[in-house]
Amino acid sequence: MKTEAPAYKRVVLKLSGEALQERGSRENISPSVVREIADRIKDVHSLGVQISIVIGGGNIWRGSSAAVRGMDRTSADYMGMLATVINALALRSTLTKIGVEARVQTAIEMKNVAEPFILGRAIRHLELGRVVIFAAGTGNPYFSTDTAAALRASEIGADVILKATKVDGVYDRDPNTDPNAKRFERITFTEALTKRLQVMDSTAFSLCMDNNVPIVVFDMNKPSNIRDAVLGRKVGTLVCGEAETT
Repeated sequence: MKTEAPAYKRVVLKLSGEALQERGSRENISPSVVREIADRIKDVHSLGVQISIVIGGGNIWRGSSAAVRGMDRTSADYMGMLATVINALALRSTLTKIGVEARVQTAIEMKNVAEPFILGRAIRHLELGRVVIFAAGTGNPYFSTDTAAALRASEIGADVILKATKVDGVYDRDPNTDPNAKRFERITFTEALTKRLQVMDSTAFSLCMDNNVPIVVFDMNKPSNIRDAVLGRKVGTLVCGEAETT
């Protein structure tokens, strides 16, 4: 039986912090859920794909929410960046336990915990078959982890960003409130802007559009979706440039 070839050689997987939580649980990080995610990453890694990951920290702390409640925005955002480091360490530990070599690189230097982000070193890790987890966002307040994913993808020359979400793609309206909402299988950056679709925040989306980094938005809750997306199967919504839609 012929094995399918991956559609992408180098990917950035964008995970929310909430992806590490068990549904209905108040636990910030569920070891069993982290293991499930690690197993899916290992499955894709076994295809020979170079995988880097950007993970959020919303399961522990949301800087923007704290700022709305009166906290200084800069301090709140730095706390959120530290939350992403906690999540990255949890994922790295689990990947290591199941036999996948992984490194955490952080945009905020903490040499006793993780490597600093160094572009050349990150690319070398990927070339050697290691999973690289980018933590602490961009290292700057007022920027989301979506923006960090777009920035790192542009820097490392990733073929695509795989954005894992709670919904199965990009819709013209909120599918949670409108049963007639239409899901797009494929849409251009320009169309997404014109229709004002919330694919990523505006800074992240602009980075992807300017650097022609496609985005696949898919449902994280279906176990096979990461593998299917990497293999180029129809999963969720592909957001890409004009030439790639033809």
